[in-house]
Amino acid sequence: METWEVVKAFTIGPLLEVAIPKPGNVNRYKDFEDLTFYHFLFANTAVMDVFFEAAERGKQIKNKELLPRDARLGKLIEKAVENSKKIQNSNPNFGIITLAVPLIVALTWSGDIDSAREKTKLLIRSSTPQDTIEFYRAIRIANPKGIRKGVEYDVYDDSSFDAIVKDEVNLWKLAEVSSKRELIFKEWLNGYELSYSTFEKLKQLTSSLPLEKAALRAFLELLATNVDTLIIRKAGIEEAILVQETAKKALNGKVTFQELDSFLREKKDLRNPGSLADIMAIALSMLVLSGYKLNL
Repeated sequence: METWEVVKAFTIGPLLEVAIPKPGNVNRYKDFEDLTFYHFLFANTAVMDVFFEAAERGKQIKNKELLPRDARLGKLIEKAVENSKKIQNSNPNFGIITLAVPLIVALTWSGDIDSAREKTKLLIRSSTPQDTIEFYRAIRIANPKGIRKGVEYDVYDDSSFDAIVKDEVNLWKLAEVSSKRELIFKEWLNGYELSYSTFEKLKQLTSSLPLEKAALRAFLELLATNVDTLIIRKAGIEEAILVQETAKKALNGKVTFQELDSFLREKKDLRNPGSLADIMAIALSMLVLSGYKLNL
């Protein structure tokens, strides 16, 4: 699996995700007040060089020039977020970066999509407390909405850095502590289970449907079967469950697609299913990497 093959796939995947008019998300037809389609275009292309570096790290691990612990996942994530922030002033792609970087390293290390799942877990298990500190710096740069304060290893409390070193909190341990409140960490722990199942669903659907229809169907199923952790962070668990229940009605034909989209937008971005959109971006990237040829 060649470096540029992976980088191109993980560039076009997030661009497709934001272009497709998914309900409740920024897309080519609809923006939020402080986050537009153009923020995503700038941010998602600004990280290509870091994705290239991540892919090269995977090849170095494969060739035994580096150990998995030397992948420097935290630093790669921090650099990608810095690049994104330099070219635009919002946070459109922190979740995508956080999911993409370990997976890109794993893909060029393993050489194929299927076995990369276990490699991601090995990489994250092999990470160091320094990776966690650099990841925290990335969070501070991105400044995502709804990050809780006063929790264990509070990202905005400087004393957390000493605690991370003292307690030897690598990215795996951080994910264990935080997985209940963040979908990305669940993906780290379970080998990208939801990303891969969505990728498989996309492969199945695109065999008979155009890309946009297939992606919209897959996203609707994601909404109907999962609570979005970004909505939980910003608006609470009750709102997240309400979004899931409304998506189920849309999936069963009891609510129209337009009604679902209007419902998700009626409180501005509070019901924006951004965590599940990140999953879709990764799944679309893997679809492209698997050899998908555009079908409109």
